[in-house]
Amino acid sequence: MILNNLGSSLKESLRKLARSNKIDKRTAEELVKDIQRALLQADINVKLVMKLSNNIKKKAIKEEVIEGFDAREHISRVVYEELANILGRGIDLELKGQTIMMVGLQGSGKTTTTAKLAKYFQRKGLMPVVICADTFRPGAYEQLSQLCNANSIPFYGEKGNKDAVEIVKNGLKEKKEYDVKIIDTTGRHALEKELIAEMEDIDKALDPEHKFLVMDAAIGQEAEEQARAFGESIGITGVIITKLDGTAKGGGALSAVSETDSGIAFIGTGEKVDDIERFDPEGFISRLVGMGDLKALMERVEESITPEDMGVEEVLKGKFTLKEMYKQFQAINKIGPLKQVIQMIPFGGFGVDITDKDYNMTKNKLERYKVIMNSMTDFELENPSVLNGSRIRRVAVGSGSDTNEVKELIRYYRMMKKALGALKGGKITGMPKNLMKMFGRQV
Repeated sequence: MILNNLGSSLKESLRKLARSNKIDKRTAEELVKDIQRALLQADINVKLVMKLSNNIKKKAIKEEVIEGFDAREHISRVVYEELANILGRGIDLELKGQTIMMVGLQGSGKTTTTAKLAKYFQRKGLMPVVICADTFRPGAYEQLSQLCNANSIPFYGEKGNKDAVEIVKNGLKEKKEYDVKIIDTTGRHALEKELIAEMEDIDKALDPEHKFLVMDAAIGQEAEEQARAFGESIGITGVIITKLDGTAKGGGALSAVSETDSGIAFIGTGEKVDDIERFDPEGFISRLVGMGDLKALMERVEESITPEDMGVEEVLKGKFTLKEMYKQFQAINKIGPLKQVIQMIPFGGFGVDITDKDYNMTKNKLERYKVIMNSMTDFELENPSVLNGSRIRRVAVGSGSDTNEVKELIRYYRMMKKALGALKGGKITGMPKNLMKMFGRQV
């Protein structure tokens, strides 16, 4: 999970607030101390933590509670807003033809991120091309060309040519028909004079709309110095934070960027080429505190699956059989890793925390259900009501399951059918009154 330790700590702090019998100045101060501890452990800058703490105390205690909210909801909203503020802002990135220059130190994940960014634009319906201008690191050409070829991303490079500026000029001329041109530049071990000079020469020749600095989440608070140095050299327009799935201390890099003139453009959430997403401070914090991120989830759904994949037309007609449910299981796999999908779903407030054990159990259950359904006939999938005792025993034997697992699947199907029926009829109830209003999230 992204910043797993920080997210767990924040959720526990807000759960303590929800359990409090009395909401007063002391309650707010205890909440602030808990949040301070969580943020400092995540390597977030001390100055930012103190600024956030003072703002929470001031607003939570002195600001008038908005009509329709109670004191707990008011304090939770203040915490949410202030957490989003310390992460700075996202950046505007229009889906149109543009040129993007990728910069960063060696080992930051820049080359892999270049391919990920190209794939992102492909999913949005544009035609990207990647140009390899990293002439310093041995193997950079091979790595990037292999990544592009494996993912059907157009690629340009000149193996053996050490003149990065010439490669960029040739690539732009050769690939002028493409919408988005992404240039992977040289990364080095430090901000050496040669690196700075080459970047500045490419910048002049390229005149890109965007210059993205790629940084490893594990770099911590050194991110501020790095961002400032690159910014002074070429004027970066955004930062991409990589490897946020693998570190509990990514808060240092995230928060340090807010101290510069740059915003965060994207975050890397895994090793696969699809594991990159636009950065939205509010959505990011919402996910951390267990409120999900329906905006990001819907974006993934729109990119990955069609109504046909989900069997939407049949469901709207009131038809929901095991075949439709099987389609939905298949569609979930297209959206992305189940763990990330689960993080985007709001679980009724701050009371539910999905652990690794829970996630693995859910994933394993879905896989088992698919195996069981593969042992059913088309007639049974279309008409689940015919699954009597003898049929259940046959399905259990054919799928290597026991009859209880098959019955559990049937119960799950009936629950899903009932829920979809309620949704279709507009009868869904039980959502906490201010769940979305509290955070200004639009679903």
